[in-house]
Amino acid sequence: MLKDLFGKKRKFATVPSETLARVPASTDASKEAGTKEKEVPEGLMNKCPHCGTIHYSKDLEKNLRVCKGCQFHYSMSAPERLQSLLDEGVLTEEFDANLIASNPLGFPDYLEKLEQDMANTNLNEAIITGEGLLGGNRIVIGVMDSRFRMASMGSVVGEKITRAIEQAIERRLPFILFSASGGARMQEGVLSLMQMAKTSAALSRLDRERLLFVSVMTNPTYGGVSASFSSLGDYNIAEPGAMIGFAGRRVIEQTIRQELPKDFQTAEFLLKNGQLDMVVHRKDMRQTLSKLVEMHTSREGVEIWQANSPLKSH
Repeated sequence: MLKDLFGKKRKFATVPSETLARVPASTDASKEAGTKEKEVPEGLMNKCPHCGTIHYSKDLEKNLRVCKGCQFHYSMSAPERLQSLLDEGVLTEEFDANLIASNPLGFPDYLEKLEQDMANTNLNEAIITGEGLLGGNRIVIGVMDSRFRMASMGSVVGEKITRAIEQAIERRLPFILFSASGGARMQEGVLSLMQMAKTSAALSRLDRERLLFVSVMTNPTYGGVSASFSSLGDYNIAEPGAMIGFAGRRVIEQTIRQELPKDFQTAEFLLKNGQLDMVVHRKDMRQTLSKLVEMHTSREGVEIWQANSPLKSH
C-alpha cells in the first residue's frame, strides 16, 4: 500500500528511446520495452533549472518559454523569437539567408561542426536578419540563435549584422537586434575579432542618419558581442536574469583578487549600475518594442518625444 502511495508514476516520465535500445535483446524486459517504445514520448516535460518546477513542454511554449514558478527565462530559438514578436510571426523578407562560413584558418573539424549545427538547427548561421512588421510598423530585425555554435560571432554573423544595418539605413527603418552569444568565434581568429569594429562602424553611420537602434540582450551575452554592437543601442534592454559581460566571473575574481557580488553581471545588476536602460519581461517585450518604434517613427510619436526630451532647448 505504501509503495502504491509513494512510488514513481512512470507514465509521466520522459524516457529517451536510446535508453530502451540499450536493453539486451535476449531479456524479457527488452521485449516489453520494444512493444512500448513508441508509447514513451521524448521531451514531454521540462524541469526548471532554478526552482525545479516541472512543465509540460507544450505549456512552456505557450508561456513563451518562461517558468511559471520562478519566471526563469529559458533560451529561445531565433524562429521562436520572431514568432513571438512580429505581427505575422515571420519575416516579410529575410536577408542573406544563403551566407555560409568558410574555414579560412584551416581549423580542424570546423566545417564538420558547422554542418552539424546546420542540420540540427535548420539554419545556415547563428543569426537571422530581415524585415518584418511590429505593431504595424516596418522594422529591420536581427535575432541570434544560441543553438548554432553558441551564437558565437564569426565573419558571417558580423557581415549579416552589418548588411542588416545598411538595409535599415537604405530603407529608413528602425533596427532591433536580439543578442545571445558566448563571444567571438575562436575558429576564425582575427577575422572574428574584426567584426567588432565593422559592426560598430555601421552602427555609427546608423546613428548619424538619426535612425533608431534597440539592442536587446538575452541570456547569455558575453565576450566581443557585449563589447561591441550589443552595448551600442539607443536603448539597451535585457530580459530578467540575463547574464551579460565580457569575461566570466571566475576570470575577473582571479584577476582582481576580490569576491564579486552574487548578482554580478545579471541584467538587474547592470540596470542598477547604469549599463542598461530597462529590464523587460518576455511577455512585455513585444508591447515595449512596439511603443519604442512607434514613438520614434510616427510623426506624432517624434513630436511627443521631442516635447518630453530632457535634451530639448529651453
